[in-house]
Amino acid sequence: MDHLATRFDAPLSLVARLLLSVLFVMAGMDAGLDMQKFGARLAADGLPFLIVGPVFWFLILTGLGLALGIKARWLGLAMAAFSLASGLLDYTDFQQPTDMVMLLKNIALTGGYLYVALHGAGAWSVDGMIARHKARTAPARR
Repeated sequence: MDHLATRFDAPLSLVARLLLSVLFVMAGMDAGLDMQKFGARLAADGLPFLIVGPVFWFLILTGLGLALGIKARWLGLAMAAFSLASGLLDYTDFQQPTDMVMLLKNIALTGGYLYVALHGAGAWSVDGMIARHKARTAPARR
């Protein structure tokens, strides 16, 4: 099993990052297509319209950054916090039949983002390329 884990670590890490990032990129694209509607949704959660722009950019940049594996550990932490906070803001009306499922989805995503924060982006990422470059150019230790 260790051999398989080693063999498939890089490609599966890439697939996992892409799957985790698509939600943020798609949400950002949706927000960007109709900022007024997105602002109204945030206002319904008690948030000011002023944060529409920053939230839009956060969604897009963190999603793309995770997909590429750029500073993935930090992005994983930020995305975990965002996923948990947005779930608690949006999905706590348990009279709505889907709210519990959606909250649990956000909690599960939070776990995935924390896993990225703990383990990093993997070899097939910008972080991995930087690490390999540093390893090649580092002076030899005695």
